[in-house]
Order: sequence, then structure tokens, then C-alpha cells
Amino acid sequence: QVRLDESGGGSVQAGDSLRLSCVAGGHTFSTYDMGWFRQPPGKDREFVARIAWDTGNTYYTDSVKDRFIISRENGKNTVYLQMNNLKPEDTAIYYCAEANPWSPDYNYWGQGTQVTVSS
Repeated sequence: QVRLDESGGGSVQAGDSLRLSCVAGGHTFSTYDMGWFRQPPGKDREFVARIAWDTGNTYYTDSVKDRFIISRENGKNTVYLQMNNLKPEDTAIYYCAEANPWSPDYNYWGQGTQVTVSS
């Protein structure tokens, strides 16, 4: 049974930083791409970032480029999202998810962690 557990969310001021973590269990974490998504209040879930399992190549939505960094430690079965210079519009529930490397679709999702940024 695959399990993804996010942590690190909280309430911060604009300009602050947070680091989200997602620990994966139940399978070989290192052979899957990992992604972060978010769902702002009253809006649909949206893509934030993805990291490839083998090359470590990263992909970001435009609104977070140069502010957020996705990384992974395969030895700890963990993927991170370092969020810098947070803005009120980053307020959302953040989810980590797992995908097969050859697919744009995500197979497993965590329960989410709340990030609230006040101005």
C-alpha cells in the first residue's frame, strides 16, 4: 500500500519561507517521478512542480519559478518543496503526488498540508 505523508505547512507572513516534506512508503520511491500540487481556497487543484526520478530534472509552474525549489532524497524516501518569498496568493492546501516516469498522470496522492500566507 503506497502512502504519502506531507508535513511542514503553517501560517506565515508574506516574504517568509517554508519547507514542505513528503515521505513515501510502501514501494520503491526512487523509481517514480514526484510532484507537488496545490488547491487555493475556492479553486481547482493546480500543478506546482515535478522532479524526475532519474535525471533529477525539475519543472515548475510559472508563478513559482525562481521562488520554489523541488528536491528529493531517495535514501530517505522524501521529496521537498522549498518555498521562498511567499505571497498571499500561495495560500492553499499543498499535496504531494507520485507518477510513473513516462506518464503525465499521478497515481497516488497525499492528504495535503495547509499553507497560509498573510500580507
